[in-house]
Amino acid sequence: MDAEDKSPIVEFVKADITGGDNLVVSDMDLTILPGQFVYLTGRVGTGKTSVIRTIIGENPVTGEKADALGYDLLHLRKKQIPYLRRSVGVVFQDFQLLMDRTVRQNLEFVLHATGWKDKEKIGEKIRTVLEDVGMSTKGHKMPYQLSGGEQQRITIARALLNEPKIILADEPTGNLDTETAFGIMELFAQINDNKGTAILMVTHNRAIVHQFPGRILQLENCVCREVFD
Repeated sequence: MDAEDKSPIVEFVKADITGGDNLVVSDMDLTILPGQFVYLTGRVGTGKTSVIRTIIGENPVTGEKADALGYDLLHLRKKQIPYLRRSVGVVFQDFQLLMDRTVRQNLEFVLHATGWKDKEKIGEKIRTVLEDVGMSTKGHKMPYQLSGGEQQRITIARALLNEPKIILADEPTGNLDTETAFGIMELFAQINDNKGTAILMVTHNRAIVHQFPGRILQLENCVCREVFD
């Protein structure tokens, strides 16, 4: 990895993040380097999701510095937001799949929306990401025909479509049983190891944090600090 590759992909310096009219994170310093696996932990309502929303340009931020994927979040223009989001993969707790379309159509929708036009390349990309998440035989299925764990694997496949440098995962195992959650975490670990994709994962599941080691950031009383178990 050369020096350029080691530049932070997310960097906040003395950043204040608001959610609605409320200050949720104050004076935050955060640096995520390529290939890092980082947990964001804390009780419900401490602002974990607000950090994710800030990185994708949904929440306002002030401070000395707030950069993500080469974009200055302090002075982010509306027309830049779609391009920023193409550089990031997002995985939600509640999947957010289009229930009236097949798995393949869900993935095609994202590719079309981000400028893909070549049918052959679209087909190949969909085959690749479904294989990456162990769902290569599920392209014809409707989301409601899949289990929760399978739907989350499709959500992860969707996040991989544009080869992001980082995946933001907001409580990705929150709606899953323990065994299924473990399988999803193994998948994230494989993506992190094999592709070098950085991962920022919001979770309150301490068992997962201990089972799959990574950096741990804790949000409490509007303060974000790194903790060492």
